[in-house]
Parts: sequence; structure tokens; C-alpha cells
Amino acid sequence: MERQPEDRERRNYLTEEYQAMLYRIAFSNLRNRADAEDAVQETFLRYLKSGQPIADGEHEKAWLIRALLHVCTDILKSSWHRRTVAFDETLAGGAGVFLPWQVRDDETLEAVLKLPIHYRNPLYLFYYEDYSIREIAEILNEKEGTIKTRLRRGREEVKKMLTERRP
Repeated sequence: MERQPEDRERRNYLTEEYQAMLYRIAFSNLRNRADAEDAVQETFLRYLKSGQPIADGEHEKAWLIRALLHVCTDILKSSWHRRTVAFDETLAGGAGVFLPWQVRDDETLEAVLKLPIHYRNPLYLFYYEDYSIREIAEILNEKEGTIKTRLRRGREEVKKMLTERRP
């Protein structure tokens, strides 16, 4: 019973510190507000259930992002997700997917969000969350060379998408 206030303080700290960032990453992967909120909540639950103390804030942040990406992958692979279409997406009629904080005319971010996940995550973390290549490699459990290659190829794909749109 003595640990209850300490656990509550820990939950509050985690929520205040990382919720917005994790939500942005989840939304960029899932493209659905409800699924992104569920993924963030599931990530926090996994962290609290693990009971493992993490050495410092950067490792904690990396652990949460890595766990979030695993949760997003689980959601995308689920048969329920593959067989349903969200109501608001059907009404959009292909008008594009916008992040809640995104300026509607941000063609670059829209192109990044259309990339396959192995290009999208490194590009998003590098350009929109300001992570270094080394940090992204740690978060995604990949080699730095792999991340550099995915960034280069992802940029090429974005460039191709943006030049095809313009006459």
C-alpha cells in the first residue's frame, strides 16, 4: 500500500512528459485518432506492468518509443484492423490524412505519411521529432547504416511524390 502514491506520481510524470510525443508518433503510424490513443495507453500499461527501472530519461524515452512502435505494428497486423475502415476515413474520400497539429498545406508531411513504415518512421523521427541517426538506430534496433539508407531512400520517394504532383 505504501507504493501507491509513488506509482501515481510516476504515471503522472510519464503522461505529462511523453504523451504528446508518443501520440504524434502513433498517429503518424496508425492514421486514426482512436487507434493512436489506444496505442499510447497500451504502451504506458506495458511500461508500468514491466516494473523494470530504467537507468535514465533517454533510455526510458527510447523504450517507450520502441514499445509504441511494436504496439502500432500489432494493431496494424490485427485481423480486426485489416477488415474494418474507420467512419471518418470513408467520408474523407481520399482527401488525405492530416495530423491533428499539422498545417493543411504541408505537402511534405503528407508525402512522408504515405511512405512504407520502414521509411516513414526514420524520416518522421529525424525531421519531425529531431532525433539523431544514432538515437533512431537505438530506438528501432537497427544499424546506423540502415537508418542512413532508409532516410536517403525515403527522401528520394518523398521528392518523387512531390515532383509528380506539380505540373
